[in-house]
Amino acid sequence: MSEAVLAEAQGAVYRISIDRPERRNSINEEVCAGIERAISAAEDNGETRAIVITGTGDQVFCAGGDLKPSADGAPFTMNPADPRHYVVKLFKRMQQCRLPIIARINGDALAGGLGLVCACDLAVAVDTARFGVPETRVGLFPMMILPFMLRLIPRRRLMEMCITAELYTATEAHALGIVNHVVPAAELDAKLEKLVKTITERSPTAIRIGKQAFRAIEDMTIDQAFEFTQLMLPVMAMSRDAKEGFAAFNERRKPDWTGE
Repeated sequence: MSEAVLAEAQGAVYRISIDRPERRNSINEEVCAGIERAISAAEDNGETRAIVITGTGDQVFCAGGDLKPSADGAPFTMNPADPRHYVVKLFKRMQQCRLPIIARINGDALAGGLGLVCACDLAVAVDTARFGVPETRVGLFPMMILPFMLRLIPRRRLMEMCITAELYTATEAHALGIVNHVVPAAELDAKLEKLVKTITERSPTAIRIGKQAFRAIEDMTIDQAFEFTQLMLPVMAMSRDAKEGFAAFNERRKPDWTGE
């Protein structure tokens, strides 16, 4: 997949790990491209029901963009005529992913690393992890991750986070809605696997269409959203998974999902 990204299908779960512990699992073009390819591979694998993204080691999930290669200049220059920065491409790819993406936050999630967390659908974090966007300390602002953060974090709290560049504890991140669960390091994988097991037991068709609906109605008015969701419900009801789900409920058995 990539020297900087480890990716492997394990049953119904596709596991992706940023493997740059010597650089605090920071992201660069190679990392972003590697994660993109891994997401595509997961979607192409008919057995995959969920994706887990993490960082190698037990200290840092992802420290954001790698500043070292461009220490003598601007680290994230973009051509206004061709604004296809690799970070933007990755985040758009994550948003378009049909599978649920879970962040396994094994340590600090900073700058673009926090953006990566916000781009995931769910997140489980160790209680020692820190969260923040320290860009203003180096003369930058978290521009490319703002769209995801604005959809997840209350505006006033987000503004404070961006301007002050202060770090937040995992408990504070949980209170802000950045993560779903906070656990001691020894319980991280158990909590993650419990969540993954629950997800993989649910209808993949319902989850896929539900994710599409989430994305579609984010920028709609309430009337537009209701119109859209009312149209989507009968579409879902015609799926094989929905028919199987109703049959299994009435027959008091576990459903046998096909993802169709």
